[in-house]
Amino acid sequence: MKDSQGSPAPPSGGADPGLTTGALARRLGVSPTTLRSWDRRYGLGPALRSEGRHRRWAPGDVAMLETMCRLTAAGLPPAEAARAARGPAAPPLAAGPDPAGPASASPGATGSGESVPLPVPGSRSRAAGPLPLGDVRQECRGLARAAVRLDAAAVDEQLTAAVEGYGLTVAWEEVMVPTLHAVGRKWASSGDRYVEVEHLLSWHVSTALRRCTRPPAAGTALDTGPLVLACVPGEEHTLPLEALNAALCQQGLPARMFGAAVPAEALIAAVRRLGPSAVVLWSQSRSTASVPLARQVAATAWGVKGARRRPVVMLGGSGWTGRGPRALYRPTGLRDALLALTAAAAPPLG
Repeated sequence: MKDSQGSPAPPSGGADPGLTTGALARRLGVSPTTLRSWDRRYGLGPALRSEGRHRRWAPGDVAMLETMCRLTAAGLPPAEAARAARGPAAPPLAAGPDPAGPASASPGATGSGESVPLPVPGSRSRAAGPLPLGDVRQECRGLARAAVRLDAAAVDEQLTAAVEGYGLTVAWEEVMVPTLHAVGRKWASSGDRYVEVEHLLSWHVSTALRRCTRPPAAGTALDTGPLVLACVPGEEHTLPLEALNAALCQQGLPARMFGAAVPAEALIAAVRRLGPSAVVLWSQSRSTASVPLARQVAATAWGVKGARRRPVVMLGGSGWTGRGPRALYRPTGLRDALLALTAAAAPPLG
């Protein structure tokens, strides 16, 4: 019997039916194709198979594949990782001889909870151990595993699923940001390790955000002017502004995204030309947070004499902490910034 989604219905006795392949893939941060490949090549499939094409993965199967993901992320060749994950008593693989050579004399992890020795430093990968995620959504763990493995296809799938499942704002604040922070913490505590992980994850996050960005319809305009988003001079971190730009576009609010390290003269010129209702200045570090620039933007005026207007200026990013004029607004996150910018873009009453 099948439910309304076309999946096998749980057994009548109330037993746990296990995870579907899609759900397990999201949990582990791999693609369903990868799971099928591991089953075909290394025998890492579900212990019990139901009739038909649908697979269900029991807790023991999940533990085995978590071990496989952990070992491959640490640099162990897939065939060796599969032998360790299946346990020392596992029969030989049916996929032919392992080109990487015989398995190590010390057995790895088993489904019974035994510990798994990780590859020694300098073996095949400099990546060492999981990312420090803490108490986060399960999607963060899947995304982190995919990023550590440098699995571009799985990273893209995870990000797409998060945006489609939760919406842009939740996906950014509760999936993308925690994972990016975890990579940053790992990089900071591991010397020059994880730089490649950070670059790959950041690029795919940027790609996912730009997929959500749609230009406003022709003729769309605000009585109070567009919204200007810019990183201050010397600031290269653009992802938070990209998230804000995408969210504004989804709400139909015309924005002008100027990106990284905008020269001060160019920013002032853009403000004077556009007459924006609001300007968001992003600074990630104190070294780039220019208080004189923020004051100059806030004082920039346009329009006829006697009815000049000035933009609302918002200071985003940790670089402004303890700095900047107190009169300028500091949003606490993407939701807060959206509310404030929506209010700033609203036409005046009367």
